[in-house]
Order: sequence, then C-alpha cells, then structure tokens
Amino acid sequence: MSHATFYRASALPFSSLLAGFVAVLVGYASSAAIIWQAASAAGATATQIAGWMTALGLGMGISTLVLSLWYRMPVLTAWSTPGAALLATSLQGVSLNEVVGVFIFANALIVLCGITGLFARLMKIIPHTLAAAMLAGILLRFGLQAFSNIQGHFVLCGSMLLAWLICKALAPRYAIVATLLVGGLVAWLSGDVVTQKITIAVVAPTYIAPEFHWSSLVSIGIPFFLVTMASQNAPGFATMQAAGYHVPVSPLIIFTGALALVFSPFGVYSICIAAITAAICQSPDAHPQAEKRWLAAAAAGVFYLLAGLFGGSITSLLTALPLSWIQTLAGLALLGTMSGSLHQALITERDRDAAMVTFLVTASGVTLLGIGSAFWGLAIGGICYSALRLARRA
Repeated sequence: MSHATFYRASALPFSSLLAGFVAVLVGYASSAAIIWQAASAAGATATQIAGWMTALGLGMGISTLVLSLWYRMPVLTAWSTPGAALLATSLQGVSLNEVVGVFIFANALIVLCGITGLFARLMKIIPHTLAAAMLAGILLRFGLQAFSNIQGHFVLCGSMLLAWLICKALAPRYAIVATLLVGGLVAWLSGDVVTQKITIAVVAPTYIAPEFHWSSLVSIGIPFFLVTMASQNAPGFATMQAAGYHVPVSPLIIFTGALALVFSPFGVYSICIAAITAAICQSPDAHPQAEKRWLAAAAAGVFYLLAGLFGGSITSLLTALPLSWIQTLAGLALLGTMSGSLHQALITERDRDAAMVTFLVTASGVTLLGIGSAFWGLAIGGICYSALRLARRA
C-alpha cells in the first residue's frame, strides 16, 4: 500500500470533521440558552451553571464517542431540549438539591424502560414512512430559517446561499465548508461578530447532594421522563431508522440513561439519542459512503468533549456569533437530509396520506399535555396509518 493510499484510508475526511463541528454547533446554539434558563430557575449560580454545561458536554462527548466507535454507526447523543424547556417552566421555588433528585429519578426511569425492553418494542412498530415523515417535520423549521433570515440579513444570508449554490454545483462535498467560511468572513467584515463577549474559562462541575420529595418527583420528574422519551429519544431512534441505521434500542437507552444517572449530581439532567444534530452526521455530505459516516459522529464526540472542557465559554461564544449565521448554516447543512426524508416518506403511495399528516403535525410545533409535536406527529399519523389500512382491507 502506498503512502497516499494509506493516508486516504486512515485520515478523517474534512467533510466528516466539518459535519461533526456543525452538529455540535447546532446542538449548542439551539438550546444552550434554554438550559441556562432552567438552571437559573432552580437557583443555580453562574459558576454552577457553567459546571452543568461542562458536565453535559463531557457526558455527550463520552457517549457519542463510545457508541459511534462501538457500533461503527453515526450515533449522536444530545441533551433533551424539550426536557430543558419543561424544566425552565417548572423549577421555580424548587431547591437545587431537590432538582438533582428529580434528575436521578427521571434517569432511573429511563434505565428501567431500557431494561424492560418496553421502548424497543414500541420503536419496532413505527412504520418507516412515518419515521421519515416525522424527521422531515422536525427539520422543516431549520430549512425555513435558512431562507427567512434573508429578509433582515440580506447580505450575510444571501452571500451564504450564493456560496452554497456555487460550491454545490462545482464541489458538492465542500458546499457547507464554503458556506461556513463565506458567512463567517461576511459577518466579521460587517462587524456582526462581537469579540468582546468571548471569554475563555474552564469550570469544573460541582457535586450537588440530591434530595427526594414525592411532590416534585410526581409533578416534575414523571412529566420530564415522558417528555424526554417521547420528544427526544423517540425522534432520535426514528431519525436513525430513516437514515438506514438500525441499532439495538434497549442497550442504547440503558447506556445513555445510566451515564446520565451517574452524572446527575453534577447537573446532567439527560443524555438522549440525538435527532436533528444526528441528521447532519448521517447525511451524504458527512461522507459519501454510508458505512463511514460514523467518522463524522466520532468527530462530533471530540468536539463535544472540547466544548465540555470550556463549558463556561459556550454562552459567550454563541452570543458573539450572529444568530442568522448559525440558523442559515444549520438549514443548509440539513437540506439533503430533509429532501431524502420526504422522498422516503412519500415513496409508498398507500402510506402518503398518513405520512403527510405525520409531517404536518410534527412541523406545526404543537404541544399537548406538555409533550412536543414529534410525538403527536407519530401518534396521530399512526392512527391515520392504521385506520386507512383497515379500511382498505374491509
């Protein structure tokens, strides 16, 4: 084997490295502020919140690296954004020790759900077309943001779209690279990058002794568990199925739940199977060969670890970057995955109506009983799917 051949076989492709970076960027940009709000609602100090961000980054980095390397598939983990939103509105007046007790209780329930195999049985009955439709519905908001920002940020977003289009025609694998670089350059020249807000700090997580109170476990812990499983883990596994990756459900639920359980006293409220960020690393832009896209997930794991080491700097970095830059980059990075999901959702004619219902309900963003639209998209779409199939048999 020549040196050039060996290099090609062993080196991490730049497209995979970039996909991993964008996945982590999108993950933090989309919900880091919500986590800070949730921690603040519980009375955590700025130093404690920074420690939470450190622990979350390390937890997601470890889990993403271990699972991707073990299964040789792009398995990304994430915190539960719907769960963080629920906590941000539910923790007023609850002590920090009691909050940690809620984390431990909910993560223990997740582990139990994995051990019993209940969640795995549920995932097996979800039709592939509906899983793909749900993923497309989740991603629609990101795709729309890539173009809606043109109205208020024409130069920045227009230049990013132009760079993406030109590179997509000439060198498709590096379209997102060009988009990132051109957008960053335009934002810098326009003065939209506020460097004064960037601070570099390493903050170690601090142990918080848990307290368990029946009222908070029932009123917060159980809804949080349900939201995490229905609105984060279920879409995460459905995303993997839609991308053609079939991993054993229960072992992943047990591993991620147990890891979150261990890290709960340090502020890790959840570690779940990712959906939106995973889609970035599962797309053809991450690697032309599907069996090698785990390299992008492994890169994301490393970036998560780095982000965790500098958890105290994450918020300052995100506030320094233009939101329109992040949203446009995310939308264009997910474009291929979205189109592929729509194709898979509508490829079977007899399932199209149910798939469209799933897509539209998911995309609507509706929240019922504290559970997000991804769950209701699958539930309502599943009812349509079953009813229409029964009608055809009658």
